[in-house]
Amino acid sequence: MRFARLGDAGTEIPVVLDGDRTLDLRSVTHEVDGAFLASDGVARTRAALAAGALPELADAGSLRVGAPIARPSAVYCIGMNYAAHAAESGSEPPTRLVMFMKSPNTVVGPYDDVAIPPGSTKTDWEVELGIVIGRRASYLASPTEARDHIAGYVVANDLSERDWQLALSGGQWSKGKSAPGFCPTGPWFVTADEVDAHDVRLTSTVNGEPRQDSRTSDLIFGIDRIVHELSQVLVLEPGDLVLTGTPEGVALSGRFPYLAPGDVVELEIDGLGRQRQQVVAA
Repeated sequence: MRFARLGDAGTEIPVVLDGDRTLDLRSVTHEVDGAFLASDGVARTRAALAAGALPELADAGSLRVGAPIARPSAVYCIGMNYAAHAAESGSEPPTRLVMFMKSPNTVVGPYDDVAIPPGSTKTDWEVELGIVIGRRASYLASPTEARDHIAGYVVANDLSERDWQLALSGGQWSKGKSAPGFCPTGPWFVTADEVDAHDVRLTSTVNGEPRQDSRTSDLIFGIDRIVHELSQVLVLEPGDLVLTGTPEGVALSGRFPYLAPGDVVELEIDGLGRQRQQVVAA
């Protein structure tokens, strides 16, 4: 199934997409969030669909598209998880999982404007597969067990301010990752049974010019291993978002200019939808 949230920021309406119909989920839940996932919300939605109990949402096409999962308790990110991106960043491919965090309040809609932070000269794009956690995960026994804790997947843009991330970070990347709006997410949250996210194409363009083009099968640390290893050092909660890393083709490589007001960034992952953001001054 494909879930979305439509409407003004802070008052989004939860919906499920059924073919070309947009169905109102408010009779099932007030939000698509961790509590919804933890309480068998996906199964309850399936039952309501089968019973024909969900009305169509009037004027859905005219509403803003919000992030498909309401603010998670945490956004965990995996760094340098494609060998070619590690190389363009000037690093060897990691032998251990590299993790950093973004502030959860960076999560915004897939078509919301991207504001260049004041003083920034190196704002960069990063298309990434996002894992949505469906069940609490702590000290999982194996990567195979991790699959039972994944609710589904999203497209995410792990926007980065590279000076703040690297030169001014003090060694902690999160400083360059958490500016307002630095995690456009969606347009949909797609349940794990609907897409084989272990091998899907992910791409990005800036002003219509190709930037990134890879497949998740090229991940150094795969989806199941990421969730398993994270569960050994922290507790993943329902609704948490895990960004799995970005492939080569970012501005940090030196091959492309950093983002500037007026630019248009588009990101897409097969089966998970397409994002589009206009870059504006802060």
